[in-house]
Amino acid sequence: MSAPSVTHCCTTLVLGSGVAGLTYALRAAQHGPVLILTKKFRSDSSTNRAQGGLAAVLSPTDSFDLHVADTLEAGAGLCRRDVVELVVREGPALVRSLTDLGATFEHTEDDSDGLDLGLEGGHSRRRIVHSKDRTGQEIESTLLSAVAKHPDITLLEHHLALDLWVGADGAERRADRRCYGASFLDQETGAIGLVRSDQTMLSTGGCGKVYRYTTNPDIATADGVAMAARAGCSLGNMEMIQFHPTCLHHADAKSFLISEAVRGEGAVLRNVAGEEFMKDRHPLGSLAPRDVVAREIDRETKRRGDKFVLLDVSSIGEDRFRERFPAIAARLETYGIVAGREPIPVVPAAHYMCGGVVVDLNGRTEIGDLFASGEVAFTGVHGANRLASNSLLEASVLAERAGAVEPQSPEGPEPPPPPPPGTDPPRPDQGVILDHEWDAVRSLMMNYMGLVRSQGRLDRAITRLEEMREWSEDLYRTSAPSSDLAELRNLSLAGVIMARAARAREESRGLHTRLDFPETDPVPRESWCRLGEGGVEVTLRPLES
Repeated sequence: MSAPSVTHCCTTLVLGSGVAGLTYALRAAQHGPVLILTKKFRSDSSTNRAQGGLAAVLSPTDSFDLHVADTLEAGAGLCRRDVVELVVREGPALVRSLTDLGATFEHTEDDSDGLDLGLEGGHSRRRIVHSKDRTGQEIESTLLSAVAKHPDITLLEHHLALDLWVGADGAERRADRRCYGASFLDQETGAIGLVRSDQTMLSTGGCGKVYRYTTNPDIATADGVAMAARAGCSLGNMEMIQFHPTCLHHADAKSFLISEAVRGEGAVLRNVAGEEFMKDRHPLGSLAPRDVVAREIDRETKRRGDKFVLLDVSSIGEDRFRERFPAIAARLETYGIVAGREPIPVVPAAHYMCGGVVVDLNGRTEIGDLFASGEVAFTGVHGANRLASNSLLEASVLAERAGAVEPQSPEGPEPPPPPPPGTDPPRPDQGVILDHEWDAVRSLMMNYMGLVRSQGRLDRAITRLEEMREWSEDLYRTSAPSSDLAELRNLSLAGVIMARAARAREESRGLHTRLDFPETDPVPRESWCRLGEGGVEVTLRPLES
């Protein structure tokens, strides 16, 4: 297939339609026309699934210092304090901004104390702004409504970004390279297109589908980190994958999360025998930080030989549960579970990528005119473990800051567009093979790069994932494009990066547990990965702040 020609021109290109992409688009539209490409429907995002809420200091008994301290504690020594402080202090203004756009959050019954603030694991105060258990849906719909009304923003659904359009690979320094846009696959027509833009924002979300068990939507196939890696960006702390402790365990359920806010309202974790095992393992019991709770659930199930543990919500009661968590209650009832009458079976599942594409405080990557925000970006806020409900906060704050950066018109000739996929028609068995390789990647990651790791497991994962990466890249370059193939190409590359970062970190810290290195290194260091000619290169750097 010949190189694609430019099919769309805009001042700003946004890849993804979650809270980060939509927030950025609304701010960046002041500079000129914005084009948003999203791979599925516009509301398909992790934002739309966020149940708990958004953390912000709004209570007179709370403070910025307490929120910062809680974030640093959860991050296990790897948070960048200056970034944490910046993000935390923007929380109240962010809530006001969303309210001004039309978002509705829960208030106390008599409204005397303002917002009804929830409590989640790792937080020392009630500071979770919520819309019952549909907070992400409320924020997403509010932002989508604002985008739809904006005359300078266009949103195209079913457009899967393939590769970033960047300067020639021969540039001596990444700082000398810039991004001119991206190529994409129109999934409805099968056509390959090319967007020419002055600025490009990666807001493609996370990588949960790298794992067999995840709370993430099907779109979370690591597209952004893979595109950025191929373009030459550095990736930070990619081994730090947060497993949410409480994903519903049911044969008919797919990726259904039981919000941490349920434990904030009084639910406790018990093993199948009814024992409250967390109370003796952490001072906060069932409200300990997510990395602690997920590991203890994993340990308890393996110790007893059980497949799950139980979330006991009897202290909340059936009526209160339905009032506070209506969406969760309704979904549970479809599986025959009446919350309040009986416990909820739960297991840990891959939930959030704490690492990502390295950016500065304005969302800039190492490549000129390329930005990243949201789960795809690495800012240093989350460290080795994200504090609950800090994700919507961080994504929005960084997107707002990035959107304020005024675009600069490039000088000189444009580089060649990114190489296109191939043209060969699919082989008769290609669909079966792709399904098998998808399952193989996700099983490898779950078994060898899950909650507990070791050198032997990681070496095995790296060997197999490298084979899959090379195979999928070769097939992509020869075969007619498809979303399954493009996503497998991204998943296998992201898996290699994650496993190599985990192999390089010879310690246990936060979300990263090594059986062969159980102690924590006294010197906190970030892992930085780059895709070079010889493959993925990993260096460990002392924490900057």
